[in-house]
Amino acid sequence: MIKAAIFDIDGTLIDTVDLHAEAWVKALRHFGYEIAFSDLRSQIGKGGDQILHGLLPPDVIEQRGDEITDYRSDLFKREYLHRARAFPAVRELFERTRATGQKAVLASSGNADEVERYKDIAGIADLIDSATSSDDAERSKPFPDIFEAALAKLAPLTSDEAVVIGDTPYDAEAARKAQMKSIGVLSGGFTEQALRDAGCIAVYRDVEDLLRHYDSSPLAS
Repeated sequence: MIKAAIFDIDGTLIDTVDLHAEAWVKALRHFGYEIAFSDLRSQIGKGGDQILHGLLPPDVIEQRGDEITDYRSDLFKREYLHRARAFPAVRELFERTRATGQKAVLASSGNADEVERYKDIAGIADLIDSATSSDDAERSKPFPDIFEAALAKLAPLTSDEAVVIGDTPYDAEAARKAQMKSIGVLSGGFTEQALRDAGCIAVYRDVEDLLRHYDSSPLAS
């Protein structure tokens, strides 16, 4: 029986994928690197420690990776975060989850400050049992660290009693490595096939669609 839902945030609960991609493009341009928006958008869902791999030379990442990531984080907070909006029915889904007696946890590759802001944007601060961020994990998605940290906060629940809800193949991959099932939503821009190939056992248009089909979804199993 599923006793807890672990929610990714960006692209799943909050419409921020394009905003994050734009911030990365602008930040990298500041350091002299022109990377296409589409190339960066396909990487959103990973943490900053993983996004740069494959986009910049390894020696640049080693020498300036932290500087670039910190600059991007500050830029996002200054110029983009105020534009973030929750997807429809986020609060209603959390209310339904809690009404069934299940716990609700947030698990994001973003930093703790962003996660706190997202709680307010989505209006769910009073409906979550716990939250994890990049501060709780040594490695970000697609590594399982963040979901493992979320599961640890749900002790004594086990991995087969929790399900991950996310919008990217990186969420599904991280969930699989943490030995948890995952549900995919298409609101982050990835295809249903990409999400299923990564391990999602069910895929919905968005969280509103998941709420509409809650009783037949893996959350109700």
